[in-house]
Amino acid sequence: MLVSTNPYYDLDLKKTISKNKLVGLWRLMKGYQWMYLGAIAALAVATVARTGIYLVLRRFIDNVILAGNFGTEMIFVVLSFIGYSLLQGSFTFLSGWLASKTSESVTRRLRNYVFDHLQRLPYSYHAEAQTGDLISRSTSDVDAINRFFSEQAIGIGRILLMFIVNIIALLQLNTKLALISIIAIPAIIAVSIFFFSKVSKAYEKYQDQEATLSSRLQENLTGVRVVKAFVRQGYESYKFDRENWEKFRLGKQLLTIHSTFWPISDIICGLQMLGSFFAGAMMAVNGEISVGTYIAFTALVVWIIWPMRGLGRLIVQTSTGMVSYKRVAHILEQDREPLLEGSYTPDGDVQGELIFNHVFFEYEKDNPVLEDISFECKPGNVIALLGSTGSGKTSLVNLLPRFYDPTQGIITLDGVDITDYPRKYLRSQIGIVEQEPFLFSRSIKENITYGVHREVSDEEVIQAARFAAIHDVIEEFPKGYDTLVGERGVTLSGGQKQRVAIARALLKNPRILILDDSTSSVDTETEAQIRGALDHLMTDRTTFIIAHRIQSVMKADLILVFDKGKIIQQGTHDSLVKADGMYREIFYIQTRIEVELEKEIASVNL
Repeated sequence: MLVSTNPYYDLDLKKTISKNKLVGLWRLMKGYQWMYLGAIAALAVATVARTGIYLVLRRFIDNVILAGNFGTEMIFVVLSFIGYSLLQGSFTFLSGWLASKTSESVTRRLRNYVFDHLQRLPYSYHAEAQTGDLISRSTSDVDAINRFFSEQAIGIGRILLMFIVNIIALLQLNTKLALISIIAIPAIIAVSIFFFSKVSKAYEKYQDQEATLSSRLQENLTGVRVVKAFVRQGYESYKFDRENWEKFRLGKQLLTIHSTFWPISDIICGLQMLGSFFAGAMMAVNGEISVGTYIAFTALVVWIIWPMRGLGRLIVQTSTGMVSYKRVAHILEQDREPLLEGSYTPDGDVQGELIFNHVFFEYEKDNPVLEDISFECKPGNVIALLGSTGSGKTSLVNLLPRFYDPTQGIITLDGVDITDYPRKYLRSQIGIVEQEPFLFSRSIKENITYGVHREVSDEEVIQAARFAAIHDVIEEFPKGYDTLVGERGVTLSGGQKQRVAIARALLKNPRILILDDSTSSVDTETEAQIRGALDHLMTDRTTFIIAHRIQSVMKADLILVFDKGKIIQQGTHDSLVKADGMYREIFYIQTRIEVELEKEIASVNL
């Protein structure tokens, strides 16, 4: 079921997928199939008109030139030439216009649908897929499908029509000549089919390597700060060159197959034409056919032999469109995340009571990242998650918005199994500030209001920014809240990006707030400002805080200490600091480091 009313999504393209690529491509044109058939029909008329010109040429030579009849017959021939030429030109234009409109409309719908579909796929799919590969499938592969409709498919139709019409014309001229002119066609088709299979495999490898190269480029540009900071430009260039060399090798292999096909097909077609011309000439010399018939034959045989050579070329090239269809279909066949499915939707906001009851979770079978997680969170409680990297903290909070579902066990929200809530409703109740916040290439205001599905006043935006301790910084920019930020917020510091992300979550005003180490990139003074604002905003709001600093979790109602996917300690700060265990060790280590730093700073100032 499609959720968009956009006319480009008027067709569920997932239903067009077929193991037979030609069937799938035909289904992809649903809604435009008659237009495409109209293009082929117009092409047929243009082809008949072209053949008619050569038949008139025969009449002109035999009945006008050789017979010396320059009266009525001459007028008829001239008018026929003009009429057939106008007919051919008009219907050729009409065919091209209909084919172009069909191909552009189909690929525009496909491109929009693929983008929409990618956004609606589960988080787990994007976590495993390579961004560069998805970009390649959504752009270059869709363009290859466009070329299939606009050039290759209509080209094959044109050649087949030319063959049928011209062979009929040749049979009318002379049956013997007609049969002689098609002797080599089975050989051309056999060679084309052979190279079709070779090109298909080579092109698929080439496209896969192009996706790998795109992923390498996207990763490098995204991490350009790290590359520059560690002076790894040479190393990155080496890795890129290695992948680029592999693409060069596969591209050369693909071109070698193409370059082998051309001379073979040219030799076959050349021998066929030479033999046909010789046979026709001998028949004309022996008086079996007229001069006009021979001249018309030489023109018609050219429009049989070389188009069939072109058919071989197009058959080989269609493999690229079919490979691209297969790559795009792989995206389309993925199941969308069901945002609206759920048996329970409350009228208002949730209260925020959460209970984890013996929850297990694993990304891969028999490799659990969360084991037997059980705890209770009352509405308005602050839950802090503490532990080493990879201990399962982020995996746990990813279960709340149902980015993933538990492998075993139950999570209840206000007494209802969390899987009974529609994902769309559930996520509307949750605000998230990621450890590495993402900002779009838009204005600061647009980034702050991104998660709110209603009209937002400037006062609300400013208030959220004040609570996040970013308002004063924004005011220093020449355009204030209308200042554009670059991709991933590159014009802002790490701490500034995190505070904009916090303002975005606060403006959403969620009942459940997730702060995934959201103060890791800010200084102590800024953290204190944010913490003060959050203390006020966390009132009557269930909050999950992932942090590495003890100071960030000391006021939490419940602290969960994780190690290797298990809760090894839980309690308040006061209870945990008195008990033996990891929490107290971390507390004393961090306290000792901070004391030593304060002494060092004091000695420097003296």
